[in-house]
Amino acid sequence: MLFELLFGAEGPRWDLPGVWLLRFISFRAVAAVVTGFLLAMLLGPRVIRWLGGAGVGEDTDKSPSETLRELHSDKSGTPTMGGLFLIGGTLLSAALWARFDGFNVYTLPGLVLIAWFAVVGFVDDWIKLRVAGRSGLSARVKQAWLTVGSVLCGIWLLAVGLGGPDGPGLYVPFVQGSIVSLGALVGVPFALVAVVVLSGSANAVNLTDGLDGLAIGCVITSTLAYCGICYFVGRRDFSEYLMVEHVPGTGELTVLLAALLGASLGFLWFNAPPAQVFMGDVGSLPLGGALGYAALCSRTELWLFVVGGVFVVEAVSVILQVGSYKLRGQRVFRCAPIHHHFQFGGMPETRVVVRMWLISALLAMASLALFKLR
Repeated sequence: MLFELLFGAEGPRWDLPGVWLLRFISFRAVAAVVTGFLLAMLLGPRVIRWLGGAGVGEDTDKSPSETLRELHSDKSGTPTMGGLFLIGGTLLSAALWARFDGFNVYTLPGLVLIAWFAVVGFVDDWIKLRVAGRSGLSARVKQAWLTVGSVLCGIWLLAVGLGGPDGPGLYVPFVQGSIVSLGALVGVPFALVAVVVLSGSANAVNLTDGLDGLAIGCVITSTLAYCGICYFVGRRDFSEYLMVEHVPGTGELTVLLAALLGASLGFLWFNAPPAQVFMGDVGSLPLGGALGYAALCSRTELWLFVVGGVFVVEAVSVILQVGSYKLRGQRVFRCAPIHHHFQFGGMPETRVVVRMWLISALLAMASLALFKLR
């Protein structure tokens, strides 16, 4: 946005005093982090007060588990839907510092995707909290809207030339030169991959959001990893050294992710135990979607299983629990998602959260090492 405001259609004038700094992704990424953090800190208290006044608070009495109701009884009434200022800060910061002058074609679809998932989450939260007798959108309806957004995003990326004339390829870790084409059937395979990656990551982050600070802490470490990944694949020299596909323009996603990182840090300020606010689906769905989008554009979908390993385990624990109970009538875990399994075993909530943060940080660092294991 700064480019359009400063230069209009004429393009950047690098000879102007101080403007030369804007040509560097690293400078604008740092600026986006700071701006996103300050916006979250500015908007946070106001949104929290508004949510509290509107009676939009957590109702632990709705939990089907008596043990969970007891463990989380102190959370009852805590305002939720704090994702409003988290995503608001992200979008404003990214819109301010990212380039939209034709140099980059990936930031705008990313912003639209985040906004789309946030709207779906907002509607789900609002129905759940404000409409008597309703528990939000049905799982099918919510997944349908996430799928529509994912398919449209996949089509958009193909239209702007992701992967070149042969379409995007799927890169397999540990196997040098292993590329599976996804664009052979008019983009149908890629659209399916987009649905799995985008909606899958959104739902996985949503399932992880069950303890104070848990989801947002893991999002922060995962976002840091993808800031590096997008910057690497966006530079030809780095991508050649790491033997991965060079995707021109992907480096600009570093600015978008940096804005998300800053806003997430600001949100953690209020969400740290004991939480003053919860993010709700309006926050968790777009956060997961943003991570999936970064993986999709950087052609590192399979890396997402490592970067977001905590989210994957949380989602798999729910799938195993539900499947086992339906097929065998027995549970695999004391409670799912798996963070509740540890709680039911007597582990304090803060210990569960911090240990999962540590695991997420280790996985994020390990994901960067995968680039050379090819």
